[in-house]
Amino acid sequence: MRFRLINAAATLALSALCVSAPVSSTPSSAQDGAQRRQAPVAQCDAAAFRVIVDVGHTPQSPGATSARGVDEYDFNFKLAKVIESRLRDAGFARTHLLLATGEAIPSLVRRIGQANAMSADLLVSIHHDSVPEAFKTAWEFDGKKLAYSDRFKGHSIFVSADNADYEGSLAFAKLLGARLKAHGLVYTPHYEEAFMGARRRLLVDADGGVYRYDQLLILRTARMPSVLLEAGSIINRDEEELVGKPEHQLLIASAVAEAVDGFCAAKGQRTLQARRSGPQRPDQASANRQTVSPVVPAARASDRAPD
Repeated sequence: MRFRLINAAATLALSALCVSAPVSSTPSSAQDGAQRRQAPVAQCDAAAFRVIVDVGHTPQSPGATSARGVDEYDFNFKLAKVIESRLRDAGFARTHLLLATGEAIPSLVRRIGQANAMSADLLVSIHHDSVPEAFKTAWEFDGKKLAYSDRFKGHSIFVSADNADYEGSLAFAKLLGARLKAHGLVYTPHYEEAFMGARRRLLVDADGGVYRYDQLLILRTARMPSVLLEAGSIINRDEEELVGKPEHQLLIASAVAEAVDGFCAAKGQRTLQARRSGPQRPDQASANRQTVSPVVPAARASDRAPD
């Protein structure tokens, strides 16, 4: 596929730069041979890479309500199915669609337990966004009294610094943000605004729309790199219609698949580098695990549904 070829070409170029021997006017036969040899190129082993596509919420605890009265869960399930199909088409045969039933907290605990038992390489939790009640306007649609807010639109990506692999989570989130942007999609910047109060989040990637939300349970307790994608605002009347269109869902799914492929290839490159450099000393391993955690505004447990 095009994006896989691009990743392979980029990896090959970087590998060649890393192993090139110094230029010499009279190279020895050993030096000449070293120059001719190519370092192994890491590629994505899609067949072995396991991705969990988590469907946010459940039919019994369906999350937000759209401007036209549709449950968020319906949007989440439909998009997650398209993403699952797109990943399988891209060769990620071990993709798993994670579903649950029941009330919010028990079902979330079960989903997290199932995810952690799978020894997966990546978890992507699929959601659709709303806004605080203060930003909503009452209206009537199809004989029902509902609410909408056309003030904000766009996607957003969340990571937790408490995740077992925050660096991996952030790396994938940046890849995803970049691919969504490349497909012409724009993230919403309102989460970093002061008027969001306790719902304000720290923007950690201004190019791709990645925010820190450390308290999200599914992100902080998952044992693999994990991100939560709010694919669009269903309380916005125009965007609600947009995110329901199959062609838009496929656009998002393609961006996810491209980001997964890039992340998978990067994992292969790290494995090759680790094999070439040998085992780390204990002091090196400890230093590599240390990360700086920026301060973010505190969040209430009630800011959003717990997942």
